Amino acid sequence: MDIPKNINDLINYQEGSVVSREIVKKPSGIISLFAFDIEQGLSEHKSPYDALVIVTDGIAEVTISGKKHKVRAGESILMKANEPHALKAIEKFKMVLIMIK
Repeated sequence: MDIPKNINDLINYQEGSVVSREIVKKPSGIISLFAFDIEQGLSEHKSPYDALVIVTDGIAEVTISGKKHKVRAGESILMKANEPHALKAIEKFKMVLIMIK
C-alpha cells in the first residue's frame, strides 16, 4: 500500500465511534491507524508488548498506570508492556499505533 503524504488521509472520523485500520501486520509487529470522535476512547487494558502512540491530529488523554497525559498532534508517548493504559479523545484525534513484539 502506498501511503499518501499525509497519513491522516488514510482514515476518517465517524460520529460517536472509534475507527481503526491496520496498515502493516507482520509476525514482528503491527502498525495501525485510529480515529476517535470526541469523548470516545479505549477502556483500560494491558498489552504484552510496548506500544508507541503518535498523535497525528487533535488531542488525546492517555492514561498510563493511573497517570494522565495530554498528547497533541505531533507528539508521541510510549505505553510499556503490561502497564494498564487507556485512551480518550479530549477533541477528535487520530493516531498511529506501533506495537513491536
